[in-house]
Amino acid sequence: MPYVNIRIAGTLSRDQKKQIATEITDTLERVAHKPKSYTYIAFDELPDGNWAIAGNLLGEEE
Repeated sequence: MPYVNIRIAGTLSRDQKKQIATEITDTLERVAHKPKSYTYIAFDELPDGNWAIAGNLLGEEE
């Protein structure tokens, strides 16, 4: 059973999540031959302040 966890800074709309979930599910069915009913996807939306790149929190100036 495929389990896909998507972590993203900020938020996605319900429609964006639906489109992403559909495309990932379709890809796993087409490429890995996994039935759609086996695929689970979780979205973790985190505030920008919880992500850092190169020692800087997102949204901060370098």
